[in-house]
Amino acid sequence: MQQTEAKRSYVIAQTEIAARPLEPALYLVATPIGNLADITLRALETLAGADVVACEDTRVTRVLLDRYGIRQKPVAYHEHNAAEAGPRLIEALNGGRSVALVSDAGTPLVSDPGFRLVGQALEAGIRVVPVPGASAVLAALTASGLPSDAFLFAGFLPVKDGQRRSRLDELKPVPATLIFFESPRRLADALAAMAGVLGEARQAAIGRELTKTFEEMRTGTLGVLAAHYAEAETPKGEIVICVGPPTAAAETAPEAVDRLLLSLAEEMPASKAAAEAARMTGGRKPELYRRLLELKNAG
Repeated sequence: MQQTEAKRSYVIAQTEIAARPLEPALYLVATPIGNLADITLRALETLAGADVVACEDTRVTRVLLDRYGIRQKPVAYHEHNAAEAGPRLIEALNGGRSVALVSDAGTPLVSDPGFRLVGQALEAGIRVVPVPGASAVLAALTASGLPSDAFLFAGFLPVKDGQRRSRLDELKPVPATLIFFESPRRLADALAAMAGVLGEARQAAIGRELTKTFEEMRTGTLGVLAAHYAEAETPKGEIVICVGPPTAAAETAPEAVDRLLLSLAEEMPASKAAAEAARMTGGRKPELYRRLLELKNAG
């Protein structure tokens, strides 16, 4: 009985989707981050009614469109072709056509090049319409157990360790939960850097494969999480890292300072490494320099 009702609801939804025309505008349509059922009726109506569906990867978007019987043929708009594809989409919009912009997963413009197209549309006086829905950022934040009254999405951290630690140092005093995207193969290094710069005692959560079959949310301090992923196999899937706001208890532990010193010393002379560590931790350069020499002498 439940299956019959579900199928009936799906058919009704499809019928309503096909019946709604769109006014000319640029529509920013959120798509599922994993589970294809996490899409709104309004999003489906918009995708079905748009004159043009622009997306990062036509193969990914085709799977979603086929799942809901939408016959639109998507066109590519991504980082590598934005300079050519963007003007064509603006031309279509100026010609009175409707364009739906989607990312491979989640809300457009979050870590994708869609902001360029939106800027061009606004400059041309074209109406921009958000069609909200799934977001990996908000999904991870709400499930993390960390404060959600103020948060900062910081995207991907730099790949090189020195640059990554400098970026974390900039974010360290921000009085909000920090949210990052990260590659599975860089997760262990990113957490080690976070523990060293932000402090091992800061609360954090790792969201993996959110909304998918093997969804996982692992919580703990940065020190505990860094130690876990340093020993674990490289995880699979999409990763979101949430780090709680700074507290008085989240001061950098001596062990974390040692790791920071050794990491910096791999990229710069001892004196400069001590100076950088002093800037990042608030410690005194002479003491940090002596400590670095001790660590080096100890092997």
